Parts: sequence; C-alpha cells; structure tokens
Amino acid sequence: MAHYKEYVGFGVAGNFALHLEQAGESADFKDVITEDPNGPKGMFPFYIPVREGKLGLYPISSDTILLPSEACNVQPEPEVALICNLSYDDEGNVTEITPKFFGAYNDCSLRIEGAAKISHKKNWGEASKGLSSTLIPIDTFEKGGVMDSYRIASFLRREGMLMRYGEDVELTGYSYFHTKLIDWLKNQINTQVDFGPLEPIGSYLKDAGYPTQAIISIGATRYTHFGETNFLKEGD
Repeated sequence: MAHYKEYVGFGVAGNFALHLEQAGESADFKDVITEDPNGPKGMFPFYIPVREGKLGLYPISSDTILLPSEACNVQPEPEVALICNLSYDDEGNVTEITPKFFGAYNDCSLRIEGAAKISHKKNWGEASKGLSSTLIPIDTFEKGGVMDSYRIASFLRREGMLMRYGEDVELTGYSYFHTKLIDWLKNQINTQVDFGPLEPIGSYLKDAGYPTQAIISIGATRYTHFGETNFLKEGD
C-alpha cells in the first residue's frame, strides 16, 4: 500500500475520553498544560517522508501488522483517519486543513514505559500502521455531514474466536470533531513546541518541504476490558 508515501502522517493524543488512562499513557502528559482540560493533549508524528530515522520509514498497510523484532507489548488503537489537503501561508504556517476522505485506522502502538516522545512508540517500520483500503468521501466536515452517521468498532480474531477489542462508538463521540477539531489542529501544528512527549510539528513540515497532503488520525477510542488487557500475538 504505497499510495501514501508522499503524505505526512500525524496523530492526535487524548481526543476520546479515558483512552489515555486505559493505555497507561496519562502520566506522560502530566506536565502538558492545555487550555481545555477535556480536549486533546497534543499531536505526534508517525511518518515524515525523507526524514532520517524511524519516522522516515513507511509504515502503512491495509491488511497486515508486523510485530517488532524486540520483545514488547503491541496494542492496536482503533480510530479514524482523515485524508487531508494542507495549505500554507508565505511564512510556512498551515492556514487550511481540508479533509477529503476518511477511513478506519489502526494506530498500533508499542507499550513502552518511559518513552521520551509519543512518536517513539508509533513507527517501528513496515506495516506498523493500519489504514483501510476503502476510504469514504467527505461531503463536509461539519455537523450534518456524512461522518455523523458512522460508528467505529474493532475486533480481534484469535484461535478461531472473534472478540470485541474496542467499544462500539459514534464518530461524533470524539471530544473535538468538525470545525472545532480543524481549528485545534491548525493551531497545534503552528504552535506546538518540543516539550515533554510532544514534538515541533511545524518544524517537521518545513523539513519535509511543506507537503500538501496528510494522513491525520484523530484519536483512539476506548477499549473493552479484553482490549485493555490483551496485546497482539503472532497469528492474531
């Protein structure tokens, strides 16, 4: 699934109530101060084209997750990704984010205690991220648009049994959605600095030559008890 090799990839942390607590990541953000205590905590990169290091490795697959070679708990993160166009002003600030398509997304993550940055848990190489091959056009990313009628659920098949992994939730259950999310994303991209688990997103866009297309995953949903307490195994 090489179609997105020229796209930049970002995610949103903490955009669905209780997910960070379930994932054991809430402590990572103890020093991050946000204007809205109920809003997202920040953004993170998971793929930056031509960048050196792991962030430059293309991670997208539509049918496979390859587990890392080192022993580590790996946990799916069921969520939604927006396929977006980006526009910039003369100073390199993002002025417009236009979602064109959406689809199911697996922000699969390493559960590593003490990781300095969110991104250190997000990309370990080929097929470490899942994106549906079926994308749905977005008519308008505002209240009343096509996305309002969709839900997301996730399941894990193991040894012939199918188990619920994530809760069945409405997309409108995201803390920030529609215009509120877009405005937050623009501000976060243009102002987020290198602090704690966060990284300077705007600087990364500059280094990548100001890409005009992006995959933005908008936050993992809540786990069932099974999902919260079970990690991926070979053969799942």
